Amino acid sequence: SMLHPSHLLRTAAQLLSRSGAFRCPCRNVSVKTGGWKTKKVPQRYLGQPSPFTHPHLIKHGEVTPGLTQTEFELRRQRLASLIEAHSVRLSGPSRASDSSHIVIVLSHPTRYMTNDIPYPFHQNQDFLYLTGVLEPDSALVMFGSGRPDHAALFVPRRDPARELWDGPRSGRDGAAALTGLERVHCIEELGTVLKSLKGGTVWYDSSQPCHPRLHQSHVRPPAGGWGHSIKSPAEVELMKEAGRITAQAFKKTMALCRGDIDEALIYAKFDFECRAHGANFLAYPPVVAGGNRANTLHYINNNQIIKDGEMVLLDGGCEYYGYVSDVTRTWPVNGKFSEAQRELYEAVLEVQLGCLSLCSPGVSLDHIYTTMLTLLAKQLRQLRVLPHSADDADAIKAARRFCPHHVGHYLGMDVHDTPELSRSQPLQPGMAITIEPGLYFSEEDESCPERFRGLGVRIEDDVVIREEGGPLILSEHTPKTAADVERTCAQRE
Repeated sequence: SMLHPSHLLRTAAQLLSRSGAFRCPCRNVSVKTGGWKTKKVPQRYLGQPSPFTHPHLIKHGEVTPGLTQTEFELRRQRLASLIEAHSVRLSGPSRASDSSHIVIVLSHPTRYMTNDIPYPFHQNQDFLYLTGVLEPDSALVMFGSGRPDHAALFVPRRDPARELWDGPRSGRDGAAALTGLERVHCIEELGTVLKSLKGGTVWYDSSQPCHPRLHQSHVRPPAGGWGHSIKSPAEVELMKEAGRITAQAFKKTMALCRGDIDEALIYAKFDFECRAHGANFLAYPPVVAGGNRANTLHYINNNQIIKDGEMVLLDGGCEYYGYVSDVTRTWPVNGKFSEAQRELYEAVLEVQLGCLSLCSPGVSLDHIYTTMLTLLAKQLRQLRVLPHSADDADAIKAARRFCPHHVGHYLGMDVHDTPELSRSQPLQPGMAITIEPGLYFSEEDESCPERFRGLGVRIEDDVVIREEGGPLILSEHTPKTAADVERTCAQRE
């Protein structure tokens, strides 16, 4: 997984500001200042003060008052050194020199007080510190092997219609001349350039993007990913432990169940067992849905009585030192499936096993979803929810109706990890996902056979994609076959 280096940028900034003009805490940085071709600043207003419009503030060769192009370049070089030194510490000199790095720093957006009246603009300090650029909707990308010392700046393109309202913009030529940076692009090209910089460690704070729109439209990891959804072996071990704790909690919770039991008691038991086995806390508010409430996908009230003869759907997971599990099981609270419950349960289980078998490199979550719908459609015919004569299009439509959610999502440090990563991208070894088909028949739904009304079943496991040997199922110790579930329920606490 990637590092979240906003703290690194901050540390870098502190080290730099404390280190006097040109001393570098990591190693000596040599910058060829003489070789600069200082471009002539355009003779017009830019998006910020320039030597042409503000000669009383800014000398030629300065980017902002008192700070030269050279000083900003040195700051970027020192950040590159810090990153290089950091990766040498982590992986040793030989590995570090081969590894490529991409640093992404976004500007702030314009914030609005109301409709289209902007607040006074305040630049993101990290971006300002490394570029001197005072315009919104901009970005800095640094990249390179071993040492990310190539820099590209992205600024808003010139647009007379917008400039009429918001004032002049520097544009590419103005920004290049002012900052001394050779590579200056329009901000619209940010996504394309990032896609072309394949692989490597990405230094970017995606947890709270300082410019949500740019993050959404350009920085979201391109298809093919940037590896920040790829888990390292150490991360997989933490996720395995979260899976083991969760399995243990499910077993104990199943064993506690009797007919007529309060959902709140099941919730409390599950929470207790997770914490008692070493979890830091639950990963999200769990769903403990008895009977027909299993058909409310995000039911979290967890405060009604489940009657003898009904099933409970428990969707729960825990967090273990920053990594989470997300598992769902459905079982009869009295410990024995009725005939209809068992039929429905085994139908969903068959679909889930079919989807699990597809979890391999190169297959996307979207592809597994399409397969899930086909498999569910087949089960709906076998359960006689649909007539055998129903055509395929109608059967898929019914599958979508009775299973209105996706087959799964990425998983890691968050339940819906890297939500900006497209589900259409091919899975890669080291990615973690959930596989969670379900079938939900509301008690009000007269289009399905009476015996299934009020039943909802979901079965969800956590999976790490492996190069070979099939998927690693993190939640494999959680009882899943109907027989295992009944056996676990029978082991009275």
